[in-house]
Amino acid sequence: MKIKKKDNENTALPISNNSLKPLIFSFFSGAGFLDLGFEEAGFSIGYVNEVHGPFVEAYKYSREQLNLPTPKYGIYEGDISDCLDGKESKRLAKLIKETKETGQIVGFIGGPPCPDFSVGGKNKGEHGDNGKLSKTYINLICKHKPDFFVFENVKGLYRTVRHREFFEGLKKELNDSGYQCTERLINSIEYGAPQDRERIILVGFLAKKSKLDFNKFDWFSETIYKEKEAFKFPWPQSQAIAKSRTMPKGIPPELTIKYWFDRNDVENHPNAHHQFKPRAGLAMFEVVDEGDDKKKSYKRLHRWRYSPTAAYGNNEVHIHPWLPRRISVAEALAIQSLPKEFVLPPTMSLTNMFKTIGNGVPYLAAIGVAQTIKNFLAADH
Repeated sequence: MKIKKKDNENTALPISNNSLKPLIFSFFSGAGFLDLGFEEAGFSIGYVNEVHGPFVEAYKYSREQLNLPTPKYGIYEGDISDCLDGKESKRLAKLIKETKETGQIVGFIGGPPCPDFSVGGKNKGEHGDNGKLSKTYINLICKHKPDFFVFENVKGLYRTVRHREFFEGLKKELNDSGYQCTERLINSIEYGAPQDRERIILVGFLAKKSKLDFNKFDWFSETIYKEKEAFKFPWPQSQAIAKSRTMPKGIPPELTIKYWFDRNDVENHPNAHHQFKPRAGLAMFEVVDEGDDKKKSYKRLHRWRYSPTAAYGNNEVHIHPWLPRRISVAEALAIQSLPKEFVLPPTMSLTNMFKTIGNGVPYLAAIGVAQTIKNFLAADH
């Protein structure tokens, strides 16, 4: 899917009798994968907040390559707590007020850093440095009162008993502030991304802005495959490494690594040569079977299968299906279902490249979630 080129004009959109595109205020934006999905679905990006300098540069660079406009109110490079208190909070409140006065719908989107809730991460929960940011984001929503919000996080926040209590507390705070919420544990593969990636998505709407008939909020309206159905195809098992391999019958090619590598022309992509070189030589990459992804680290992808979760921290390494090396940045971007025109800056460190890719919401999943919200807003009269 190719990103549509957009200008700085607000074009007509039949949403809640509103002639203006809903304006998105994005937090924990990273390189902007979630933002791109919302833009593709017909929203405008108005404000961006990201604290990590290299991610801000990646956000700007990638949008320049895609010929996309600068966010209406710019990018604030600073801690999200600044948006809750102090000068930036006052500026943010003013921008939101001005936007609402034009009749535009205001939406907050964001996925706070999640290692403290991840099963394979630090598991410090709400008391960890990253875990505290989830509470800050919810406080930000309750203070500035966007018309709707999206909160994205790892499944550990939703499924782990000790973290679920914290999650329920966040929802209560939102309810007490006038929001009605709906949630679902989605899998990116449902939306056509070639990746088994579960994430909890919490969406909320201000009651005064909506009749909030959640019978009209259809979480499945934009899914291509139901999660369990996507895993029922006759996917190939681990096999000895081979330079070529015929695609098995009965599988959807658009969910495979090979399809996306070809689609994004990864060998000729500007980020094709951005890859970590093994210190211990090639030996470790020559003994792992294609499709052997059961270990925590050094998982070899299968060309005719989807990828495990694109998480490239905590020593997790994904190996190219048939070549004796780690996957490149271009290949990782393809696994995140981004269009081939999306490029990270060549000056960015490999660590930051893979970190921002692994943190991002797969592009097709982002579009699906955004379109689901758009459908609900359009139906909400």
